[in-house]
Amino acid sequence: MKKSLPIFTLLALAAGVAQAQSSLTVYGIADVGVVREYGRFAPSITKLDSGMQSGSRLGFKGSEDLGTGMKALFVLETGLQMDTGGFAQGGLAFGRQAYVGIDSGYGTLTLGRQNQSQFIALDAIDPFSTGLAGTSTNLFYFPKGIRNNNMIMYASPTVGGFSGELQYAFGEVAGNASAGRNIGGAFGYAAGPLQVKLSYEKENLLISPIGESNRMTMLSGGYDFSVVQVGAAYQIAKNDSTRDETNALIGVTIPFGASTVMASYIRHKDRALSSGNANQFALGYTYALSKRTNLYSSYARIGDTNSRALFVGNATGGGSNNTAVSVGVRHKF
Repeated sequence: MKKSLPIFTLLALAAGVAQAQSSLTVYGIADVGVVREYGRFAPSITKLDSGMQSGSRLGFKGSEDLGTGMKALFVLETGLQMDTGGFAQGGLAFGRQAYVGIDSGYGTLTLGRQNQSQFIALDAIDPFSTGLAGTSTNLFYFPKGIRNNNMIMYASPTVGGFSGELQYAFGEVAGNASAGRNIGGAFGYAAGPLQVKLSYEKENLLISPIGESNRMTMLSGGYDFSVVQVGAAYQIAKNDSTRDETNALIGVTIPFGASTVMASYIRHKDRALSSGNANQFALGYTYALSKRTNLYSSYARIGDTNSRALFVGNATGGGSNNTAVSVGVRHKF
């Protein structure tokens, strides 16, 4: 028995080392609230909705140490409809994100369904973090949504505050390699309280007229003055035949104690329409009950709405009218 003890000890140590080289995290957000939508486009409605501040979700992420400074990583994240118990993103099993990749000193390469670079940049400076009634995605242009299927993304390491991203999403149309294809990326600088980023997206159309594309260029940035955080963004969005618009955002975040006040103004100018201007004003408030749970409320209104029928939505999608008021609770786990 005395001779066998070291063997069991070594096996236990080996198992501990192997476990230490890999990690798995289960995480999520449960977000539910009441929203009232009203205005001139449709009858008013009051409803219980899921994912207003942040999309409700259940996620799994992990990594494995491969040695020599490299590691494998993955993310599987499904969107949840807390009000009905169903799945978000049209019922996809892992509709929020689903990717695998390699991280090293030369950057990170990931493959799968992922967030677009331009959305990542906008989310970083929007006072509402692209959620609540004041989300910037109500007016900023994302023609195929904020995520891409079949995408390869490379994120560089940060050197002297500078970093970059490149993305390529396959259209996967037989006989036409360019149809449905998405290319883009971003280049930015972040140091201390300052962050600035230039991002670009080009999305080729899948359907007639084949060969046309949507092109979005955005300059975004923010500065943290401690007592107030300021964010701004300017986007130019064009299509070969039907769209020529600009979207400009200015917003502030004011944290004090357990409370945070957010406000933003967005100006939308559509030069493809004779009366193509619109603006959104939004105001929000959150109160932290703990590090993981907070209450929220928000108000947003889109005025001078043009014939594109721009509606006030939230973190998980569009609404049904041009004005919305919401209150709710969010819990992170």
